[in-house]
Amino acid sequence: MSKSLFARYSKYCEEVVKHKLVFVLERISMKVLIIIPTYNESNNICAITEAICAVDPTLDILVVDDNSPDGTANLVRAIQQANPRLHLLERAGKLGLGTAYCEGFIWAMERGYDIVFEMDADFSHDPKEIPNFLQAIEYADVVIGSRYSRGVNVVNWPMQRLLLSWCANLYTRWITRMPIYDATSGFKCFRTEVLRGVNLRDIRSNGYAFQIEMNFKLWHRGARILEIPIVFVDRRSGVSKMSKHIIWEAAWLVWKLRLGALVGRI
Repeated sequence: MSKSLFARYSKYCEEVVKHKLVFVLERISMKVLIIIPTYNESNNICAITEAICAVDPTLDILVVDDNSPDGTANLVRAIQQANPRLHLLERAGKLGLGTAYCEGFIWAMERGYDIVFEMDADFSHDPKEIPNFLQAIEYADVVIGSRYSRGVNVVNWPMQRLLLSWCANLYTRWITRMPIYDATSGFKCFRTEVLRGVNLRDIRSNGYAFQIEMNFKLWHRGARILEIPIVFVDRRSGVSKMSKHIIWEAAWLVWKLRLGALVGRI
């Protein structure tokens, strides 16, 4: 190896190490919050909070509960006695996934968090993937846990549900032109600085539609969006919140977003 080539290589390695060191130091000082919306998740909430803490005990968790009849909020309050990093935001009733996350984002920004996650309570999102998200956010503003970026990585879904999800994402990508394979994924990580550019109080969509709307608005504003592969496993227990209303809401929303972007109303 020539001296000049060796010198360039050494300088490159030095820059890489310096960049990694800066990020490690930033990560030490970063405030990270996992937001978990709940409605009747008493069978899962204790186990999921314990699993998250086992992955990284420095993470904070916010449960946004929609007045669950099964006493989910009471269980969270009981866990809080032993875990000061667990927080609870109670709402008056079943107001929907989208507004639950938006209220959680606002709660996080008001308290100075740097990174926020979206995560389900039912273990369809594996807490062991959290470190991979935190590594990926070094290079992005939004990190999406993607079921479809490398083939199809879904376990225990009936074929009808799988085809619906896969086709919904193909449909979304075709209409909106977003370069995202899994625009409906609910396992995500955001830098709060990019969320500040979105009027969260105006968002009323839920389910698939909410995920698509957030992705589109951030992408349209120039956010760096990165997909990392995950394996999605259908919920361990409880009842899915999927409904025909959620499907139709998403189907119409993509046209609204596309047309809104064309006339400058996003």
